[in-house]
Amino acid sequence: MPWRYSWRPLSLDLELDPRSTLRGAVSGAVAAAVWAVQQPLDKQVFGSSYDDVEILGRGLTRGEHWYSVGLAAHLLGGALFGGVYANLAPWLPIRPVLKGPAVAVAQHFATWPLVAVTDRWHPARAELPALSGSRPALLQGVWRHLLFGFVLGELDRRLAGGDEPEPPEDEADYSSNGHGRIEHAISVTTATGAEPDADGN
Repeated sequence: MPWRYSWRPLSLDLELDPRSTLRGAVSGAVAAAVWAVQQPLDKQVFGSSYDDVEILGRGLTRGEHWYSVGLAAHLLGGALFGGVYANLAPWLPIRPVLKGPAVAVAQHFATWPLVAVTDRWHPARAELPALSGSRPALLQGVWRHLLFGFVLGELDRRLAGGDEPEPPEDEADYSSNGHGRIEHAISVTTATGAEPDADGN
């Protein structure tokens, strides 16, 4: 079946749906966990020691438990992002599989300039790699957001029960060639005992 989507113009009075928000929050937390678990691997691939959990953890505490604190903050951030995403996703006029990655990567590029603030004002800046102007770190961030967005989008979609829209009512009894559907013709014949004509009437 050819892929298709439906969407509605975004309303300014959009309200957060509790069920969608909770579903998105769970999906976002799981996606953030996947992000954190694979970081040691992408550090090797990109040749950069950039670590989001470390930045958060060492920014919130100078104690030895910085990793636990940073991981908790990272998961919380993923949950908050996921909760918002789940409410916005139905309004995005792009393929479902692309929604999560597109939103996550857009957020990455929108906030990346803030690394200049981190490089200068972070409490542990002397222990962290400089990110501003680092191409490997930028690409590392793109990869992490793509992965996060994919896991978030797919998990949210599956928890929601799929993304295949119902056929519009005005198309239910018509085929693509403009004639009546065979299922409709059969139901008419069964109900009335009359044979449909060539146009399905």
